[in-house]
Amino acid sequence: MPDVISSAPAAVRMRAALDVHKRTIVCAAQPDDPRAELRLEEIPNTERAVRGLVRRLGGPEGLVVCYEAGPCGYDLFRLLSAMGVACDIVAPALTPVAPGALKFVAVPTPAQEGLRDLVRCRDDLVCARRAARHRVAKQLLRHGHVFREGKKSWTKTHQAWVRRQRLGDPLAQSALEHMLAHLDSLDAQIAALDHQLDEIAAREPWSDPVRWLCCFRGVTTITALGLLAELGDLRRFATARELMSFLGLTPSEYSSGEQRHRGHITKAGPRHARRLLIEAAWHYQHPPRVSQRIAAVHPHVPPDVAARAFSAQVRLHHRHRHLTSHGKRSTVANVAVARELAGFLWAAMTRQPLPAQEVTAA
Repeated sequence: MPDVISSAPAAVRMRAALDVHKRTIVCAAQPDDPRAELRLEEIPNTERAVRGLVRRLGGPEGLVVCYEAGPCGYDLFRLLSAMGVACDIVAPALTPVAPGALKFVAVPTPAQEGLRDLVRCRDDLVCARRAARHRVAKQLLRHGHVFREGKKSWTKTHQAWVRRQRLGDPLAQSALEHMLAHLDSLDAQIAALDHQLDEIAAREPWSDPVRWLCCFRGVTTITALGLLAELGDLRRFATARELMSFLGLTPSEYSSGEQRHRGHITKAGPRHARRLLIEAAWHYQHPPRVSQRIAAVHPHVPPDVAARAFSAQVRLHHRHRHLTSHGKRSTVANVAVARELAGFLWAAMTRQPLPAQEVTAA
């Protein structure tokens, strides 16, 4: 993950580590003197108690606080920052066992966090719809109702067939009707969220980044908003490799001496962003072309971004075809394509100079 610079001031008077829970906060405070005694204190997790703790620790000046990221979110960070306390959030999975440099979390803005909640809400509803569809299909199968009018499920033809089915037992029929009503409500919620996200994508500050990302094959408005919500400003990553590592798309390594062994990808970082990139990468198995959706975006983006997006199609299609022709499974090849796609997105969003060969390819 990217190295986030600590907010600690030059002159540190007191250091405090917090163990944050839903109802309580345990504080271990140590003055910046190795001979001083460690202070332990447990307080309620309320704004009043936190303000009282800061006063007992001598005020915000010279006080440095850190705590692990967790389910309680960033409210405590924002409260301490508003009080003038230097606060850092530590990534729990990257906390070193031995003394060393900690990895800090890049705290999202309230707007980014709100967008993240909305996009993840849509993902949860899509998962719930998938489960509801599965339950409907399996109940019909148990009662001998098999769809024979096509091979794909949940097309318009299949949905019309499902609505026509009548089960012999009245209780089973009642259960089917309740499940279909639940499925209808999920469809309505997802449609409403899609409409809301489309409106958000057309407004500042999201409109330009969304258009730039939508130049890339496989990146729709929903995908672009999801990546922005999970990753924020890509300029915080110093290199493309840093972004790939943050997304958990780089291979794990088990090496000893001269022997080097590469394993599965690390799967570190935000799984939502990693899933979106892997889903987008599947589109690059097809030959390069500018679709109507991408062509409609081109007038609203800088020419170098559009050129970068097309060069990504050329490069990544060749990469996918090369890997599969050399015996790699399509899923493995797709992850490799997703890793390189992350690099192309980083280069476009940070306005890196376009190499001459990419200009020629575009």
